[in-house]
Amino acid sequence: MNAHATTTKEGAAAPFYLPQRDEIEVFEAAARNDLPVLLKGPTGCGKTRFVTHMAARLGRKLYTVACHDDLSASDLIGRYLLKGGETVWVDGPLTRAVREGAICYLDEVVEARKDVTVVLHPLTDDRRILPIDRTGEELEAAPGFMLVASYNPGYQNILKTLKPSTRQRFLAMEFDFPPPDQEKTIVIEESGIDERRAAMLVRLAGKLRALKGQDLEEGVSTRLVVYAATLIAGGMELDRAIAAAMIEPLTDDADIKRGLADLVVAVLG
Repeated sequence: MNAHATTTKEGAAAPFYLPQRDEIEVFEAAARNDLPVLLKGPTGCGKTRFVTHMAARLGRKLYTVACHDDLSASDLIGRYLLKGGETVWVDGPLTRAVREGAICYLDEVVEARKDVTVVLHPLTDDRRILPIDRTGEELEAAPGFMLVASYNPGYQNILKTLKPSTRQRFLAMEFDFPPPDQEKTIVIEESGIDERRAAMLVRLAGKLRALKGQDLEEGVSTRLVVYAATLIAGGMELDRAIAAAMIEPLTDDADIKRGLADLVVAVLG
């Protein structure tokens, strides 16, 4: 299959997550009322970590699907496969979540093929059903099933957007990079780095993000700041860790990289 699904077991320990606003309360209310949720925000700002945290907090199994250009409805629902000389039906991650009452998280849903969103519609209204044409089944979602999707509006183009008819089937929450004080706390918690150097990395991240739309398509993510801090906490030199985690991932353009390196010197001295 091409679904690239990962599974988090029911009852898994909740990973660290520092809320920015009331997103935990909104998600819990959605879960209580069987409502689908759409998370919007830039790459690496914590959307996937939030879903993983909430699944553990609610005690639900989580199926995560990394969506891509070739992801089809069959990848999510399932297909017939040859096993031991027999043709057997194998559920996809969405079908398993529907049967089991789990959370199905579609990461960057706009990257998937258009037939995927059509499949989601009956699960995002009061029917809560999943028709499986190949088997003739019409599955009713088990109690606890929840559909969550995410995407990065900054990468939208005319070919990769969610239609209003799809967006308006979801509750939606806007995510962004955390404020500096919160981001510093996250970096310290995730990497074990000291407060002084964490604050320095967060300050640099803010300067790099200010270049989005100018020299850079996307600002440096909180994830990359944590990577840099982890390397530094492990003994790597500051400038090498920053280059590997906060400069090289942002661009392949040599001139831009030199400019970013100059910015690092200007900000950090």
